[in-house]
Amino acid sequence: MDLNLLVALDALLAEESVSRAAARLGTSAPAMSRTLARIRRVCGDPILVRAGRTLVPTPRALELREEVSAIVARARGLLSPVPGSPLTRRFTLRVGDALLAVLAAPLLSAVRASEPGVDLRFVSDSLEGAPALRDGLVDLEVGTLDNADHDASTRVEPLLETRYVAAVRPAHPLARLGRVTPGAFAAVDHIGISRRGRVHGPIDDRLRALGLRRRIAVVVPSYPAALLLARESDLVCPAPAGLSVLDLMGLRTFEIPLDLPPATIAMAWHPRDEGDRAHRWLRDQVRSAVAELV
Repeated sequence: MDLNLLVALDALLAEESVSRAAARLGTSAPAMSRTLARIRRVCGDPILVRAGRTLVPTPRALELREEVSAIVARARGLLSPVPGSPLTRRFTLRVGDALLAVLAAPLLSAVRASEPGVDLRFVSDSLEGAPALRDGLVDLEVGTLDNADHDASTRVEPLLETRYVAAVRPAHPLARLGRVTPGAFAAVDHIGISRRGRVHGPIDDRLRALGLRRRIAVVVPSYPAALLLARESDLVCPAPAGLSVLDLMGLRTFEIPLDLPPATIAMAWHPRDEGDRAHRWLRDQVRSAVAELV
């Protein structure tokens, strides 16, 4: 017998719903329906039967529910790390490069203080959301996440809201203005930042509503490249507020004179890691490190 059927049976008996059991195990409803059909063949019993819009357990299922739950719990206990035991693991994180500049140091410090046996590996934005999480290439993604990059099963938790400012070199004409108007902002050349080469975003939408248009003179795939370019040219670079690297690079910032939506920093992970003790600990460290950035 496939012992994975016990795990599926436990979820089905607990949820009394194919779709909820599928969500609990991080699989699809059609796949869970096929698993239920296999369980019915093995048990020689319908297990769950339709009653109106709901499913109800058969008498045989009610007999099995408590014992199956206990067996699955014992099996998980055998395979899980002993609570409180030191972690020895390497986590791979995909972090937006603007956030990585300010998050890496406090996160590493917290990790080393709590679990010195844990190593961190940061990977490039080129590994895209859902596939990288689903395929196990990335354990956790942190940044201003694009919902289009994630499927419905991906767990996403908002962590922080921030705003965008404009960064320029000290000699830039806009750096000497006391107040930058939308017209003055649109009249200078800008840097676009997109790993996909996009040249249009929320700033352009707000400018268009005012009858204005800016020129994106260059598009680069990362914030480090954009900030270095802004330091050496008269191009304007949008950047999340509060980045210490802006001061380190000698850049000046000013408020973008537009009604822009806030940027939400969030973290995302695959459902299979939802209950993993080590992964829960990692998410706690990230929450704390991001909260300290405010």
